[in-house]
Amino acid sequence: MAAGLLVGCQSRYDELPTYSEERHLLQVVVEMPAGTNRLVRYNAAQNTFQPEQRAGVDRMVSFLPTPANLGFVPATHLPASPRHPEGQRQPALVLAESQPAGTVLEVIPIGLLLLDRAGEMESVLVTVPARPSQRILPVTTWHELLSQYPTAREVLRLWFQRSGEPGEVRVVGWRDERAAEKQIRQATR
Repeated sequence: MAAGLLVGCQSRYDELPTYSEERHLLQVVVEMPAGTNRLVRYNAAQNTFQPEQRAGVDRMVSFLPTPANLGFVPATHLPASPRHPEGQRQPALVLAESQPAGTVLEVIPIGLLLLDRAGEMESVLVTVPARPSQRILPVTTWHELLSQYPTAREVLRLWFQRSGEPGEVRVVGWRDERAAEKQIRQATR
């Protein structure tokens, strides 16, 4: 797996627009499929998806598999930080069935998860597929998610808190779709 997961004839993910051209919907590129424990990241220089490593060893989440697809919003850029000296793309979570790394999904942002990752603030968009046939939860707003699936937030909180080293990740808060849209605007400036 060290060679990375090839993307085939697919266009370069770092050149995709934030919004789909035809339907003008937010896009997310899946890096880590739902149901997996191996942390995978997109390497733009090689146009491949590769396991994230620490000290030369593939990183694995030492907890339950991820409850949703993790990825990024293309054509976004967050400010540089000690953990990400060149900045990073806006992270996103897609509440949907498992999708392979490299899948590009049109999504609806429904919330924003705020994390403190070893002293550094990080925001993660919470999204659902724009196509109703791809949704596993029939929700399109933060209020609908909380009222119809009140334990979903707790499941995500527990998973993110255990996604790093013990005590490394802390959930700071949750926001609704309006805050998510604002975060997208800030990340596309």
